[in-house]
Amino acid sequence: MLGLAILALVCALLPGLIAWINLSILRTPEPDLDVRAKVSILIPARDEAGVIAGTVRAALASAGVALEVIVGDDHSTDGTAAIVSGIAATDSRLRLLSIPALPEGWTGKNHACARLAEAARGSYLLFVDADVTLAPAAAASLAAHARRTDSALVSGVPRQRMGSLGERLTVPMINFLLIGYLPMAMMRASPRPSLGAACGQLVLVAREAYAATGGHGALRTSLHDGVVMPRRFRLAGYRTDLVAAHALATCRMYRGLRQSWAGFSKNAREGMATPRGLPVWTLLLAGGHVLPWLLLALALLGFGSGHAAFLAFAAALVSLATRAAITLVTREPAGTVLLHPATILVALAIQWTALLRRKGAGTPIWKGRSYPIGGP
Repeated sequence: MLGLAILALVCALLPGLIAWINLSILRTPEPDLDVRAKVSILIPARDEAGVIAGTVRAALASAGVALEVIVGDDHSTDGTAAIVSGIAATDSRLRLLSIPALPEGWTGKNHACARLAEAARGSYLLFVDADVTLAPAAAASLAAHARRTDSALVSGVPRQRMGSLGERLTVPMINFLLIGYLPMAMMRASPRPSLGAACGQLVLVAREAYAATGGHGALRTSLHDGVVMPRRFRLAGYRTDLVAAHALATCRMYRGLRQSWAGFSKNAREGMATPRGLPVWTLLLAGGHVLPWLLLALALLGFGSGHAAFLAFAAALVSLATRAAITLVTREPAGTVLLHPATILVALAIQWTALLRRKGAGTPIWKGRSYPIGGP
């Protein structure tokens, strides 16, 4: 029991220390009022009639940049194209692009983004998911940060809106993993590809670097552009960076546990769910954020020593304090903090399910298309 309690405290302290450093250096960038960058806001959309009007109008409200907005209608079966066309009739900065049929060997989002990039004219390309609402200063701030830091790719996690228990049990893992386990000071100091990370909901790239690295065509089979694209940029010698984006954009990425489970499952094997990586992640996550509570429960039943109970209690406090700090700074719902141990268990269940299922079995349907769990 004492050994397990020590392990739990060590596993809880690691993300606590990393998060403390990251939160001290992670900032929301400011726009450069003296420079008006040319930014193309590119929005791939497939059956997004419920949200696309708000997304497009927010993008058109961007300030401080020379702006164009292009929406790629990827064979929507609802009113997405008609809604965008109606707005485009009143604003010449908006264009609707019909995405060609999906070629074999491509995933849908990457194909749509590649076609959007071909049509864009800006020196910066800002890829935005159709459920992301930009703040007026977002495009200018990201472009200014890219210029100031000489970064060819800048990304950040929008403030996540969650409307159900299922979302609150899954979505907070995005910020928790990035802030608690990615050493951002090292990421900025080292060009190592393994340190590259992004959030696919909001990614700004320099046009020249995008073309030089092959753009989305170079990751055409990937379902996890937030991992693969920044690593490809770094392999080519380009700098990438992360910023605090909760004040730059908002997003409700999923609705309910079933959609969240399917969404996180489809890109699992390009993230945590690898045969070598997932056991390590299980030790770190379960050891630091679930094990303390199990040890405390055993202590209440009379098992273990007082020293073990004290260390387990300390580990539980560190775990919750880390999660609370990340939740506070990223403006996620405060009530999700107490769900943290359950959130860890659900995340690990998703990853292990994706890893243990035979590739191609149980393909999730996403936007009307089937994708093998873990990627194509």
